Amino acid sequence: MPDAVVIGAGPNGLVAANLLVDAGWSVEVLESQEAPGGAVRSDRGVHPDYVSDLFSAFYPLAAASPVLAGLDLAAEGLRWSHASRVLAHPLADGRCAVLERGLAETCAGLERFAAGDGASWEAMYRMWNRLEPDLVRALFTPFPPIRAGLRLAAKLRGHDGLRLARSLAMPVRRLGEEQFDGEGGRLLLAGNALHADLAPEAAGSGGFGWLMSMLGQSHGFPVPVGGAGALTAALVRRLRSRGGILRCGQRVTSLVIRGNTAVGVETAAGEHVDARQAVLADTSAPALYRELVGEEHLPPRLLRDLERFQWDFATFKVDWALSSRVPWTAPAAVGAGTVHLADGVDGLTRFAAQIAMGHVPDEPFVLFGQMTTADPGRSPAGTESAWAYTHLPQHVIADAGPDGITGRWDPREQEAMADRIETRVERLAPGFRALIAARRVLAPPTLQAMNENLHGGAINNGTTALHQQTVFRPTPGTGRPETPVKHLYLASAAAHPGGGVHGAPGANAARAALGPRALRAPLHRAQRI
Repeated sequence: MPDAVVIGAGPNGLVAANLLVDAGWSVEVLESQEAPGGAVRSDRGVHPDYVSDLFSAFYPLAAASPVLAGLDLAAEGLRWSHASRVLAHPLADGRCAVLERGLAETCAGLERFAAGDGASWEAMYRMWNRLEPDLVRALFTPFPPIRAGLRLAAKLRGHDGLRLARSLAMPVRRLGEEQFDGEGGRLLLAGNALHADLAPEAAGSGGFGWLMSMLGQSHGFPVPVGGAGALTAALVRRLRSRGGILRCGQRVTSLVIRGNTAVGVETAAGEHVDARQAVLADTSAPALYRELVGEEHLPPRLLRDLERFQWDFATFKVDWALSSRVPWTAPAAVGAGTVHLADGVDGLTRFAAQIAMGHVPDEPFVLFGQMTTADPGRSPAGTESAWAYTHLPQHVIADAGPDGITGRWDPREQEAMADRIETRVERLAPGFRALIAARRVLAPPTLQAMNENLHGGAINNGTTALHQQTVFRPTPGTGRPETPVKHLYLASAAAHPGGGVHGAPGANAARAALGPRALRAPLHRAQRI
């Protein structure tokens, strides 16, 4: 009998398992899929000569994460690679906003959009550089972040703190307008905010756009050498080398609960796996509570709150094997790992408004990844392993475009949406479609089938909006991984601090399970109130 059972071998589940074995616990990880990794996997499914990342691809949060740094995955063979430029946003008139690896180069590029914008970006970065260690620790530690919070407060006494709080709380459109006279800086902030499901007018989108932009400036958008699966492989090697057990193809169908205490799990094959100390769930919150725990073990208020749980946008992804590098009309986009495609901030607003109305956007905001540019071993020399994704409504009401997409995502609708994305790319890279040697389409139902946490293609396990963050994540409570069931901990991105590959939810759950016994019961009881 292991001390702990971890449900799910995504990055958070594997981080939690590693920290538990480091503390001397015996751990068994059960994964429903035939391979570990959750949304951190790669394959050669598009073309045998091309490595493609199935889900996530660029990892600025992993690069900044003290959780992952503490695991020393370099000792397990993990190596990182960077494109020569972090991010580019080309425009139809030939201009291109670029987040460069070097601060001076980014500032010089923004200065070409408007005089003084380079200095504004530098001032934002200087503030970030001053706050980053404590801010990152505050983000990635259990709520409330007392120690890191106190250090941040000391650095931001008085008006500086209030001004920063105002900037982080405001919509990214307004933040961009206050900070920059030209479009370049505004595009970098707003495009990065839409890596999540935060529209340019959403409260808090300024903070997320600033965070992702500053992470890109300080850490780049690195990729694991050899594919996203290399990160998972390092976590698995570390776990197994320390005695942890990982079993794939083992779908957990229910928790075993006695006296309001989680004591084990049951699998689809009918196997009972007992846990002496704890069960940690790297699953979505609705799946954990409704499917694995059962309503009879939960307080009515939590069940009512789950009715209000909001998923983030759906995602539609296309992978390509390209016979040559992408022929961008903007030269600066050629060396960028990530390329954003949208007609200015207004285009981003229009895109987000269509999704809010339940419409499939006719001019989708496209996030485009040039993986061979970032990691030359991903495909043969002179070629490109590429992907793009866009966001969609979780529930389609209408198609703003001409194809009559209904959200059934049958083969015709999948092909129509993939063509729409390719047409978007073709405008800024004429000749792109002629380079396609093979492509793979991953519609929202396909993404969910490959990873149940990606509900309807939602990649953040719940909206990033302010009303479902910190003490509101996944439902109003303590903002901690404890659940109303004793010895059961939520260890997925559904818990604070949310989505992204940084390992913090898994680490927080592991630390809660390992914490002083005297504190565990009160924290579990707090989730029942």
